Amino acid sequence: MTDELREMEQRDPEALRDERMAGFEAILFAMGNSVPAEVLRESLGLTEEELEETAGALRDKYARPDSGIELVKLEDAWQLRTKRAFFDVLRKTAQSPVRPSMTGTLLEVLSIVAYRQPVTRQEIADIRGISSDYAVNRLVEFGLIEECGRQDAPGRAILFGTTEEFLRQFGLQSVRELPAVSIPEDEETEETEAAAAEQPEEARDGEAVSEETEVPVPEEEEGK
Repeated sequence: MTDELREMEQRDPEALRDERMAGFEAILFAMGNSVPAEVLRESLGLTEEELEETAGALRDKYARPDSGIELVKLEDAWQLRTKRAFFDVLRKTAQSPVRPSMTGTLLEVLSIVAYRQPVTRQEIADIRGISSDYAVNRLVEFGLIEECGRQDAPGRAILFGTTEEFLRQFGLQSVRELPAVSIPEDEETEETEAAAAEQPEEARDGEAVSEETEVPVPEEEEGK
């Protein structure tokens, strides 16, 4: 907290609160995109607790029916955006802003990235059983996924993860809010069968060999 703000707090706590809210709002409005909480704390001279209190006050302010914007948290960042209820108004003004057309394939690949991230193109293809390069490229174009590093393995394959735009589109604050999923039993069975298939042939055939019926050896004929 700056000396000026501390002095204001001693004089008028309400004035200090309004000053913090105004500064918070000014930064988000000027930047347009999301701003990390750390940057906001440093710019406003606030502690983590003070920043959360200021954000909460702004949220209450924008929650009023006479406000067309809202304050949202995206992972550890904050952003101002238009309320969803006014999308039709914006569409008329902006002449139908482009929205991603999501096919079943794109949604399938997006869900794989969301739950398995960071993930490579090959890992996505292995899960789906088919090349998914086109779907990956389209999701990158839509801004829903992005490159987030390189795999620490030979070849250094590109890793993909979801973006802030993904959170915005699906109304999430964090990927931790994604619904929990469980691995189907048939997938577990397939993994068991695959592990068995990797065993040496001698190990897999050992039981069959031990159970073979012995062929009796004929006794020598008398007189020979």
